Amino acid sequence: MPTQTPPTADEVSALSNEARQLQARIATKHGDIVFEFFPDEAPMTVAAFVKLARNRFYDGLTFHRVEPDFVVQGGCPEGTGRGGPGYTLRAEFNEHKHLQGTVAMARAQSPNSAGSQFYICLEPAPSLDRQYTVFGQVTSGFDTVQKLKVGDKMERVRIEPLAQPQ
Repeated sequence: MPTQTPPTADEVSALSNEARQLQARIATKHGDIVFEFFPDEAPMTVAAFVKLARNRFYDGLTFHRVEPDFVVQGGCPEGTGRGGPGYTLRAEFNEHKHLQGTVAMARAQSPNSAGSQFYICLEPAPSLDRQYTVFGQVTSGFDTVQKLKVGDKMERVRIEPLAQPQ
């Protein structure tokens, strides 16, 4: 997989502003997972995720880690938990809590080591608060998140207009 490039300052500004009206949809064999972004609190992270998704980076990648009652994690191009997009992101720790359905960036020991790997909380995880960049929240398809197993694929990850309330 070719190395990706991080969003430029102009892309961060444009994509994080646009993300106020966007959501991500992850298609899996179990159904779709939809989440909204937190662009005001994590503009670089949101811009990076949107850019990677639009470049089809996540399509076909697996959820390589499933910790029952904790998190599911994916976004590693190697499927091992050690790979990334070819760059790292500066941490954007914020006040969002790790609740059921929280979407945040995984990282190595260094706070500024996140790249493409993200996780979704299966249960509240307050021990992670302000230690990882929270950048979104699942709005539909949490039942799908709960069905994920190690090796399940992200068939497609698409960025689409925010769903309008019914």
